Amino acid sequence: MEVLWLKEEEVMSLLTMDEAISAVQKAFHDHGMGQVQMPPKSYLNFSKYGGDLRTMPAYLMEQDLAGVKIVNVHTANPEKGLPTVMALVILNSPQTGEPLAAMGGTSLTAMRTGAAGAVAAKALARRNSRIVGMIGAGVQARTQLLGLSRCFEIDRVLIFDSLESRSLSLKEEIRRFLDCDCEIVPTGRQACRSDILVTTTPTRHPVVEDSWISPGTHINAIGADAAGKQELASSLTLRAKVVVDDMAQAVHSGEVNVPISQGLLHPESIHAQLGEILTGKKPGRTDEDEITIFDSTGLAIQDVAVGHAVYRKALSQGLGLRLLL
Repeated sequence: MEVLWLKEEEVMSLLTMDEAISAVQKAFHDHGMGQVQMPPKSYLNFSKYGGDLRTMPAYLMEQDLAGVKIVNVHTANPEKGLPTVMALVILNSPQTGEPLAAMGGTSLTAMRTGAAGAVAAKALARRNSRIVGMIGAGVQARTQLLGLSRCFEIDRVLIFDSLESRSLSLKEEIRRFLDCDCEIVPTGRQACRSDILVTTTPTRHPVVEDSWISPGTHINAIGADAAGKQELASSLTLRAKVVVDDMAQAVHSGEVNVPISQGLLHPESIHAQLGEILTGKKPGRTDEDEITIFDSTGLAIQDVAVGHAVYRKALSQGLGLRLLL
């Protein structure tokens, strides 16, 4: 058997944001139609090292795509010269189970998460949204903004991060793909003066207060992806229309996990899964003054869908190294 190996650099060269958005939107649509198998993430917790390791399998039945991602989150890694998130994606044939490809999944993870934020904002944000606020200026902030730039005419970006060096780095990155005013602001509250707010922090203590959010704001809450993590004040989730990527996963480890564990938010109060909106089963934004929240935990179907898009493109261009098992 042969497996196609794609290095991280090859994945980065093959995958565009438009392709990621297309693959992720279709994956969410299939999720909304009940055409996926996706067991919950399984976790190994390395508490003494401040990190964890996750496995994420999925099968998109209508598209006949299968695979699994293995991914870590270690918040202290940048101090060691390593990414906070590193990943490996393995694709399998549903017909035989044989492995088809293995590829670096770190940039793929960032891109597919940015694509999910774009798909969600397109469904939930006001159509004339032009100001984007960013709380957190790490790797994920860049791909979130890149995704939004494919769906909205962005005039202004407001950046806040606890480390000014990260804010400066993001501002420089933005200039490479977006022509707009870009301002580093001294507080998270000032970043909330936006049409679309994106939070990409690993915090376990809210960085966005309820009173900071104006009517009509859409929030992509990206950072909470494990039990106990929370970026938004619990009371904010109570007055917003909350849309999750996957109900079971979000209740356990998404932005809503803390207010649910506190008994403040009930799962039945969550408006919808994103796939239900994309398939027309439930409405998206229905009022210009609504506050909407997309609770993104990151789904295996996103990785498998985008991974197969990369795999097909690599085959067509003759890229990658063929390994014998």
